[in-house]
Amino acid sequence: MSQNNYKALIVDDERLARKELISMLADFPEITIAGEASEVSIAQKLIIETEPDVIFLDIQMPGESGFDLIDSIPIETRIIFVTAFDEYAIRAFDVNALDYLLKPVNPKRMKEAIDRLKSVDRETNDGTKKLVEEDRLLLAINNKLQFIKVSSIICISAAGDYTEIHTSNGIKGVTLKSLKEWEFRLPEKLFVRIHRSTIINLDSIENFEEWFNNSYRVYLKSIKEPFTISRRYSSKLRDRFS
Repeated sequence: MSQNNYKALIVDDERLARKELISMLADFPEITIAGEASEVSIAQKLIIETEPDVIFLDIQMPGESGFDLIDSIPIETRIIFVTAFDEYAIRAFDVNALDYLLKPVNPKRMKEAIDRLKSVDRETNDGTKKLVEEDRLLLAINNKLQFIKVSSIICISAAGDYTEIHTSNGIKGVTLKSLKEWEFRLPEKLFVRIHRSTIINLDSIENFEEWFNNSYRVYLKSIKEPFTISRRYSSKLRDRFS
C-alpha cells in the first residue's frame, strides 16, 4: 500500500450500485479500482488475486452477507461498509471497519472516508514518530485491528519478537511492535522501563514494595500480579519520584 495509491475492491450484489460507487471514486485519483464482485465467493477469489488495500463492502446480499467475507479479508486491508441499512453499524465497528457509509452515499461522506483511509495509513506507517499522551494508534492485536489511546496503555511486555499490551479499557493481546520501538516512541514523562522486558505507565502505579536483592515490586491498576523492578532500573524509577 502506498500513501498515494490504494487498490480498491467493490463488493455489492447490485450492478448499478457498483457502477455508482466506481463513478464516485473516480473523483479520487489515489483510488484505483482493482475489481468488483457481486457475491462473497467471487470476492474471496479477487482478494487473493488483487490483494486490495481497501474493500467497499455491502452487507445485505443474496446468500452470504458482507460479514461472511470478513474472515477472508487480510487484517491489513481496510473495510468500508456501504449499505442501505443503518442497523448494522455497531456490528460493523466490532469487526474494525474503517467507516460505514449509508446509500445513497453522500460525496462529502465519501471524502471523509477516503481522508480517514489516508490518515490511518500515515499513522500505521509512521513508525518513527514520537508519541504524546493524546495520540491514538491503530494496532493489530491478536489479529484484530483496534484503536488504542496512548494514555490508556497500562504496560507493555516483551513476548519473543512481539510485545503484549494491556490497556485500562480491558484490551490485552500481542502486537507486532518490538519493545525497543515502544521505548523509543512512548512519551518519557509517562512511561518508564522497569525491566529489560517491561515498560509501564507511571499513572497506572498503585503500590511499591521492596523485594529481594535491592529490587522492588510494583502493582498496577487492573493487573492482579505485580511486576518486578530490576536493580538496574529501580534507581531510575526512584529518581522519577524524587
